[in-house]
Amino acid sequence: MNIRNVAIIAHVDHGKTTLVDTLLRGSKTKMHKDVAEKEFIMDSNPLERERGITIFSKNASVRWGETKINIIDTPGHADFGGEVERVLRMADGALLLVDAKEGPMPQTRFVLKKALALGLRIIVVINKIDKPDARVNFVHDKTLDLFLELGASDEIADFPTIYAAAKLGKAGLEPDLSKMADITPAFDAILKYIPAPTADPDKPLQLLVTTVGSDTFKGRIATGRVNNGRLTAGQEVMHIDRAGTMKKYRLVSLMTFEGLERIYAKEVVAGDIAAIAGIPEVVIGETIADPLNPQALPLLEIEQPTVKMTFSVNDSPLAGKEGDFCTSRQIQERLYKELETDMALRVENGPGQNEWTVSGRGELHLSILIERMRREGFEFQVSRPQVINKEIDGKILTPYERVFIEVPEVHNGVIIQKLGSRHGQMTEMRTENGIAFMEFIIPTKGLLGYRSEFLTDTRGLGIINSTFEIYDKDPGNWREREQGSLVVHETGTTNMYGLLNVQDRGVMFIGPGVPVYKGQVVGQNARPEDISVNVCKAKQLSNMRSKGEGGAEHFNTPRTMGLEDALQYIGDDELVEVTPKNVRIRKMVLNIAEAKRKERMGVK
Repeated sequence: MNIRNVAIIAHVDHGKTTLVDTLLRGSKTKMHKDVAEKEFIMDSNPLERERGITIFSKNASVRWGETKINIIDTPGHADFGGEVERVLRMADGALLLVDAKEGPMPQTRFVLKKALALGLRIIVVINKIDKPDARVNFVHDKTLDLFLELGASDEIADFPTIYAAAKLGKAGLEPDLSKMADITPAFDAILKYIPAPTADPDKPLQLLVTTVGSDTFKGRIATGRVNNGRLTAGQEVMHIDRAGTMKKYRLVSLMTFEGLERIYAKEVVAGDIAAIAGIPEVVIGETIADPLNPQALPLLEIEQPTVKMTFSVNDSPLAGKEGDFCTSRQIQERLYKELETDMALRVENGPGQNEWTVSGRGELHLSILIERMRREGFEFQVSRPQVINKEIDGKILTPYERVFIEVPEVHNGVIIQKLGSRHGQMTEMRTENGIAFMEFIIPTKGLLGYRSEFLTDTRGLGIINSTFEIYDKDPGNWREREQGSLVVHETGTTNMYGLLNVQDRGVMFIGPGVPVYKGQVVGQNARPEDISVNVCKAKQLSNMRSKGEGGAEHFNTPRTMGLEDALQYIGDDELVEVTPKNVRIRKMVLNIAEAKRKERMGVK
């Protein structure tokens, strides 16, 4: 059987998921009716649909003539690099999807760099050529520049190009929409340029596990590409773990992919992608081998995390009222379960009781985990994100990131000023059609809490992306948060009268009729220090009333603090309380007087 394994690489919102959906429909792949009618087939997770980004890698497969094409959808964000690094191991080539107006973008660079390092054959697909402002030749030249910049060989840099309007289901070898009929040229290019897997079905079995899922009936399901040999239903296999320990198991289930679904298979040959069940302790990066001649494949090495947070059991006065899973045992089980499927994540027991230190690739990586747990019914609290320093040659070094920024030219001054104050150094700047493109090298610590500020400064028109660059010396002299918090004085329900008296002190986060507790943060002070406020205060009632009383009063619309806003806002002495219904900000020590006494005594 002819097989092609193809990964799809693209920047956020360049039409990758639309192209995959078009390939599935264009190949007349059979799908359930409810799946086929969905706007986006591949982005099945609610979070992915809301944010418009791919977070979890997925597999699909189509038949084109006598050839089976396995399509691997890769995340486009550097924070999910753990997903990217392992799923590319399943591919022999890749479609690099580029927007016909914007050209190659920062996250394209990140995933393409990984693909080139693995020696994958690349086909460039210039998408959205139906846009009125498409710049096809300009984008083609910029893509070639990117290949050369990343050190691609002459053979790989001489890439084939397909022009497409994925939303219309059309592709062609020329950027002329009138000459395009359907998506066939994309399939023809895959068969022509992507090599078949170099796998030998007669050698001893070797399968590298790249994804692990779970099933209520089958248990843990391991997915990976069969590098050599063949798998048959019910056969015995040898599981080789990371330590090299070998254990023999019999397969409970053998599946392969057809369309978007896993289907049962009697046999899966070398080069194809298989999903197997029956190995209870399998984790990502391990080898499934022949029981008579077991040979381990190289372990998957993933870049280390750069940001950490402390997760802990919720101990606020409102604890246990809104979540289904609140205990330390439930939270710990959920965090350790995540390690089975997320290789870039680290979980360790924290310094205090009922605390865990969770490390990831960036703020977005960790905030997505928090949001998923919140939606699953978990209730907990998290600390401010902190960078993970590393000791190299006896020196403590901090992670630096390369930041790519695209903003209207009128806003570039404030961006340069803000990043400069955060120890960012500009390495490149250019302007095209009133849009400024800038690159900075900045410590990861300098980026923490900056994204919401960036959106405000650019009126929501800016685009910011970052990738890990290097470990280097910490510049020091960090500027702490310049404004304090408005902290609730007593437990109760917020009252409009109390809020009106407080709102001139700063920016409020909540409105009237909201239950609050002593020590909860309800706003940002206009001055550097924290102040205690009484937002539950009610007006004294009397029979006396003066003319025009209350007519000029106006309560400003409070600033809604979502999860990521709260994580970026909090200081070292504050926590974010996360429940399925609410995201609250609170002080670690709820009693302000006690907190100040501890501060004077130097007690943390």
